[in-house]
Amino acid sequence: MKTIFKKKYYWCIVKKIFFLSFTFSMPACDSFLEIDLPKSHLTNTSVFQDYTTANAAMADVYSKIRDKGLLTGTSFGISNQLGNYADELTFYGSSTNTTLGFYTNTLLPSNSTVAQFWNNSYNQIYAANAVLEGVKTSNFNEQEKAQLEGEALFLRGLLHFYLLQLFGDIPYIQTTDYKSNSIVSRKSNELVYTQIITDLKNAERLLLPSYPNAERVRPNSFVVKSVLARVYLYGGMWDDANKMATVVIENNSLYVFENSLNKVFLKNSTETIWQFMPAVAGKNTDEATIFIFTSGPPPLVALSESLMNSFTVSDLRKTNWTAPVTNGTKTWYYAFKYKESKASTTSKEYSIVLRLTEQYLIRAEARAQLGDLIGAKEDLNKIRKRAGLSNATVNSKEEILESILQERRKEFFTEYGHRFFDLKRTGKLDTVLSTKPGWNITDNLLPIPESELTLNPNLKPQNPGY
Repeated sequence: MKTIFKKKYYWCIVKKIFFLSFTFSMPACDSFLEIDLPKSHLTNTSVFQDYTTANAAMADVYSKIRDKGLLTGTSFGISNQLGNYADELTFYGSSTNTTLGFYTNTLLPSNSTVAQFWNNSYNQIYAANAVLEGVKTSNFNEQEKAQLEGEALFLRGLLHFYLLQLFGDIPYIQTTDYKSNSIVSRKSNELVYTQIITDLKNAERLLLPSYPNAERVRPNSFVVKSVLARVYLYGGMWDDANKMATVVIENNSLYVFENSLNKVFLKNSTETIWQFMPAVAGKNTDEATIFIFTSGPPPLVALSESLMNSFTVSDLRKTNWTAPVTNGTKTWYYAFKYKESKASTTSKEYSIVLRLTEQYLIRAEARAQLGDLIGAKEDLNKIRKRAGLSNATVNSKEEILESILQERRKEFFTEYGHRFFDLKRTGKLDTVLSTKPGWNITDNLLPIPESELTLNPNLKPQNPGY
């Protein structure tokens, strides 16, 4: 009862203060570039006169990321869109659905989903910056300030990280000043990586090792460390990736590797590092809603034939995390990681953004790159053992890295674009996806939305191929 009351109270505060002040300040536009100086906005000191309202404003940023951002579990999120863009999903939806452009790799700068990726992310970054600016002028105690600042810096770094993977050189927005934001230029990949790491390191320093709540829906310092480990891996900083993943794996008692595949995606999984709470009590995940279907042909997407063929007969992930549907003559498979597609008395599954398994595979890859092949195989085989597989028989560095890539494919399918990002960062996109009819070598980046280039010529040139 106390938890429900608290949640309702927060939402009441958010709707009256945050929603009115932030959302209504952009009445006719979703672009961060069009944010004019509002009469009433999030940086208004009234929001930051009380920690409860400021904390509720921060919570609302998470709700926007969950419901409308890149990481949403709906069909508009990258779990679905990049699953189609790469080789995880086969599209069966309407020809008017914007996902079709992702599946056929025929995206245009006018694609509305691409624009949503850009605009919603930068609006959420704007909100994080507003929290940072508001907290600086507040009278909160040091720990309250540190928590809100740490969360806002974490989200700013995380969102820029995903935008960087999708669009390449991007602006790094660190202010709510609409005038400077309206003429901002793109920064190089290297400079953006540097700023992401700076924000994440500062967030790590500010946040406590303990969670602000029991359900792991607000970040602690280990959430930040987990993202840092990934950023280091993507950036080829093997030693930093190895050390950071090791801290998450070994230096705390918060996370315990789940040996049962059917427990991994429950809301109380012991290996969950960070997850999104559903919008209302009893709701389960959007992922289950869009991926599970009961009759064929599928209404939207099914798992691709190539993904299903990558599983061996003995791989328990095939039997536990996928499920077949047949019409008597043809069989399709859907992602069955989340099993509750309907509401229940209490929510059983939350959308898991970060989990311990990734840290083992990050460390395995970093160890292999550093020449610690024995350690790399130990981490790799831990994942294989849970899947019911024998130890990997690979020995050379190249063989181990390829085996890790294959395990990542079977472990993280339909999870936040891991497959596309893995192929991209390892230089295998063109080799693997060249069999897709619409694939071009310039498809390693999405187009900058044409509306943004029109509003701000400083964002030019357009990405190659568009």
